[in-house]
Amino acid sequence: MTVTKFRLASATLLMLASLSAMAQSKDIVVDPKGDVPYVIDQRNTVAKSGADLCWRTGSWTPGAAAETKAGELPVGCECDKDVVGADKCAPATARAAAPAAAPVAAAPAAAPAKCDFSATLAADSAFAFNKAALTKSAKGSLDKAVIAKLGSCAEVQSVIITGHTDRLGSQAYNQKLSEQRANAVRAYLTGKGVKAAHIDTLGAGKTQPLKSCDDKLGRKALIACLSPNRRVTVDVKGSAR
Repeated sequence: MTVTKFRLASATLLMLASLSAMAQSKDIVVDPKGDVPYVIDQRNTVAKSGADLCWRTGSWTPGAAAETKAGELPVGCECDKDVVGADKCAPATARAAAPAAAPVAAAPAAAPAKCDFSATLAADSAFAFNKAALTKSAKGSLDKAVIAKLGSCAEVQSVIITGHTDRLGSQAYNQKLSEQRANAVRAYLTGKGVKAAHIDTLGAGKTQPLKSCDDKLGRKALIACLSPNRRVTVDVKGSAR
C-alpha cells in the first residue's frame, strides 16, 4: 500500500468513527415555544458540535436553560447540567419520593409578663400605737406603693393584706388588732377602686416580729423599739400590660 492510499484509508476511518459517534449521540428535542437558548434544526433538535456539545444561541442564559423544556426536564439538563443544577434535573417521581424537610419547631411562647409586687406600711407612720386607723402618711404611702403600681397591671389576680402587731398585750388582743389594721387597708384600697373580690385579709397578731427589744427598757422606749413590728404588708399578684 502506497503512502497516499494509507492516508486516505486513515482519513476514511476517522470520518466513519466521527459519524458513528454522532449517530450514537442522543437527540435532544425541545419545546420550540418561547426563546430557545440553543441552536435547533427543523426537527426542533438541538444542534451539537463535533465534541457533542450543544450550540448556545446569543440569547442563552442560565435561566433560559432551566426553563425551556426538552420532554419532562429542562433542556439544560442535557446541555448544561452543571449550570441548571441536579435538583431540577431529577425526574418528578424522584423529587416526589425525596423526604420532606423536617418542620421547624415553633419557638416556645414567651411567658406572660408579671405585675407582682409587695409593699409594707411600717411602724407608727402607718398606725399609731394601739390603733387601727390609717394615718394621713399611711394613705399617701398606699397611693404611691400600691394604687400607682396597680395602674400598670393588665389584670389583678390577688391582693393579700396581712396585719401585724408588736408583742405588747395578749395574744387574743393583738390578733384582733392585726385583723383590724388589715381591714383598714382593705377599705382604703376598695375606696380607690380595687375590686373587693380580689382582696384577702389576714391577721398575724404578734407571731411574726421583725425586731426583738429588751424588757428592761422603759415602756416608752420599749414601744419605740418595737415599732417595726407594727405593720401591714400588701402582696399583689397579676399580669402586666
